[in-house]
Amino acid sequence: MQISTKPFIITGHSLGGSVAYLFTLWLLDKINLATTKRPLCITFGSPLIGDDGLQEAILQYSTWNSCFLHVVLDRDPVPRVLISPPNPSAPELASPTKEYKPFGTFLLCSELGCACLENPESVLKLLMATGPGNQYPNQVNLEFFEYKNIVEQLHGNVMCKDSTTKLHDEWIAQPLQAGIITQLEAIGLGRPQQQSNIDMNTLIRNTERQERKWLMRRREVYDSTVLNEMKAYMTQLEWYKKCCEDEGIGYYDRFKNALDSSDIKAQAFKKPLTCYWMDMVDEAEKKPQRNGASFTTRWLYAGTNYRRLIEPLDIAEYYRDGKTDYMAKGRSKHYTQLEKWLSEDVKPAASRPNNSKKQKLADGLTEDSCFWAYVEEARISCNVLLSNGESSNDMDKHKRSLIVFEAYVLGMLKNYAVSPEIFFKQSSFMKWWKDYLEIIRKGIMGTSYTSPFTHFMQNGQFRHYAPGSCL
Repeated sequence: MQISTKPFIITGHSLGGSVAYLFTLWLLDKINLATTKRPLCITFGSPLIGDDGLQEAILQYSTWNSCFLHVVLDRDPVPRVLISPPNPSAPELASPTKEYKPFGTFLLCSELGCACLENPESVLKLLMATGPGNQYPNQVNLEFFEYKNIVEQLHGNVMCKDSTTKLHDEWIAQPLQAGIITQLEAIGLGRPQQQSNIDMNTLIRNTERQERKWLMRRREVYDSTVLNEMKAYMTQLEWYKKCCEDEGIGYYDRFKNALDSSDIKAQAFKKPLTCYWMDMVDEAEKKPQRNGASFTTRWLYAGTNYRRLIEPLDIAEYYRDGKTDYMAKGRSKHYTQLEKWLSEDVKPAASRPNNSKKQKLADGLTEDSCFWAYVEEARISCNVLLSNGESSNDMDKHKRSLIVFEAYVLGMLKNYAVSPEIFFKQSSFMKWWKDYLEIIRKGIMGTSYTSPFTHFMQNGQFRHYAPGSCL
């Protein structure tokens, strides 16, 4: 299913908001977010849907949480109708029971202004604190609330505008606390004339505690200290790669063959890197993104180096286990997303070879981190053609795929975008070339078949590739 590239907004009021919730969840499950602009669900005065299991699934599922915005008026009982009241012995301390849980972003509004919240626990507490039963004890009813005036007031207004009178001067000693107080004032809490059942001191302390927990959770993955630890693992694997090359075997084939204990250590370094970058990509996808926005440059290029160094090792494991078609069945989506963000961030390279690439060729990484997957699929095609065990249509399909592959490799070589380790005598690439050469000599590709790539290989030009003088 595909939708327009224009912004796609689903909205609903009161119970209609619940329908909008459910339709958006269905839509998110059906569309391909890698190729389709994500929808936005905006509800007005809608009751909560789903338990903590649904909430946790949405919070952890890439991009989904940022697709929901819920506008709630302080006097509207409907958004609070499915929240069980807290412990009556300590209403300001206890959490509401857990039957229904919020997710997405909440815009809590009052006649004074509004506050934008994302932390589910803070949202739940403030939904209860700002409900008509707490702020307006004598005005609790199920009257129908119009949101038209709220929408008109929001247009062009500043969120959480600071008010002239603070609740208490001693509450604003810390920046986070000051921001919380400003938010509470904006949604109508702490007004001197207000009859309130809320202990404001306790509410501020509890909200601050919840916000700190939420901030720590959001910042954990992006912590620069953790990124530096990941760099240490990358350094270990770069050293592993260099040692493999010094022994005359590429690190892809060394890892695939698992020759000794150094390959086990490489696996130990690879695992935390993969976990870290999967979390990084997942967190980045949850954030609302403008068109073309992605990681900051520092993280994007660190992620690119990670992908180019580590994905070949994942490919090696995949084909070592006898599997096929890595691109369709085995590739992790975090690699796909990192590659997509890089393509959006970098201007297309010039068609002419880049001199700086020539200079860095010997120590560089292959730019296409899926290169070895294409090599493995080409080897499978060669095995099929040499065994002659399939129908003529299937044989033709494999021949066409080999022609496409050799053109792909030649293009990579012309742009100095592939590491020279592919030409090591025992590499998987050279084993493919040996089989492919036999296919050509047997006439399977056609009588006297030749191409720029076969000419390049048969004339031995590949031996000069590392110094950058072969093409």
